[in-house]
Amino acid sequence: MRLFRPVISLVPGIVLSSAVALGGYALAFTVQRVTGRMPVDALVWCILLGTLIKSLFVLPPVVNKGVHLCAKTVLELAIVLLGASVSLGQIAGSGFTLIAFVIAVLCCGLVSSYAIGRVIGLPHPLALLVACGNSICGNSAIMAAAPVIGADADEVASSIAFTAVLGILVVLLLPLVAFQAGLDPRHYGILAGMTVYAVPQVLAATASFGLVSLQVGTLVKLIRVMMLGPVLLGLGLLGLEMSARGMEMGSGFKNERKFSFAHLAPWFIVGFLALMMARSLDVLPHGLLEPSQHLSGFLTTLSMAALGLQVDLRSLLASGGRVLAAGSLSILALGAIALTAIHFMV
Repeated sequence: MRLFRPVISLVPGIVLSSAVALGGYALAFTVQRVTGRMPVDALVWCILLGTLIKSLFVLPPVVNKGVHLCAKTVLELAIVLLGASVSLGQIAGSGFTLIAFVIAVLCCGLVSSYAIGRVIGLPHPLALLVACGNSICGNSAIMAAAPVIGADADEVASSIAFTAVLGILVVLLLPLVAFQAGLDPRHYGILAGMTVYAVPQVLAATASFGLVSLQVGTLVKLIRVMMLGPVLLGLGLLGLEMSARGMEMGSGFKNERKFSFAHLAPWFIVGFLALMMARSLDVLPHGLLEPSQHLSGFLTTLSMAALGLQVDLRSLLASGGRVLAAGSLSILALGAIALTAIHFMV
């Protein structure tokens, strides 16, 4: 019986997280049936529902281990499975000019977004999360970057909150920007792919501009997603360097890091890249691709429910205004950078 105690101790937290996840799906489904659209994704409902439960009730300690497992390990597994949906062939066929354009705009967006966050007063980890979410791929980038930089649950929840609000506004307002700027379908697809957070939102933003806009926007979005691995690797290297400097100066960092491959390239990033290469080489059974995407989506939603159950609402509200301001200014900066780059494209 003792051998099973560690496993049994996880059950209450897993059950609670699963119940919150199902509640989030139910809320999203209900809103879609009533309004005919889904303005907020199920994972956002999950984190909101989990936060509400955590704020209104005192959760028993028995759920802590299982909730932590769902918020961390389950999330990392979801990131690994996400690699099966990305193919190098889709990116290589677009030409080096477009790839270089996306990388340059993304790097400028990262730097400008981080600078804006720091000027507004966000702490270093939170400013990095907002920069990654704004410049790469919204919630996915935030969740993937959090364990690499040692961000806590409150910081993750705060940064995800801005993507929930701004993601919808960008989809609604971007066509107006394209009309005012006089963009053709291809250039509008590039703009949408560079500024919209989630792939489904890219499809919604570009569908009305025709097939060319839809295809280009999706392709640009995939290139942004592909940059997640290199950016996380860079953040890992930066974290190691800062820790080394802190130890040399005897300051002692809060999140002290050891020099190990696990920190430089976490297992879930290695797994993500491995599945991506397998997908690119066409060695993954085609029958597993769609199920892996669905499973990755459910595991991500489950981890968001668990994350919400770890959030202190008072701390979230204390930093929410600054986060929203940083996100708003960052997306405006990213849009301006993308429009300027598009203007000079041949």
